[in-house]
Amino acid sequence: MTRKTVSSSPFQLWAQLTRISVESQMVIGLRVAGMLGLIAQAPGEPYRMVAEKQAAASESLYAMAQAASRGASPEQVLSEALRPYDKRISANSRRLTRQL
Repeated sequence: MTRKTVSSSPFQLWAQLTRISVESQMVIGLRVAGMLGLIAQAPGEPYRMVAEKQAAASESLYAMAQAASRGASPEQVLSEALRPYDKRISANSRRLTRQL
């Protein structure tokens, strides 16, 4: 598994935040459609939504603490904190759109 390079510029951080925002809105829309019965949804999807947020928050805090202890810039610390969310949102987006 290849680790992405740490974002170091404000523009790269902005791009990361924008990508997360767009993909998360798509995931939210697909999950709401599934809860309303408009599209097929895996039986454990509502539980999965909650459980993955707890794991991502824990990983995010750990990554942020590690980056800060290495003396990373504020942009790098924030980028590292966003990485677990980015990873899960991308995976959810791929998984949920594949079911369509």
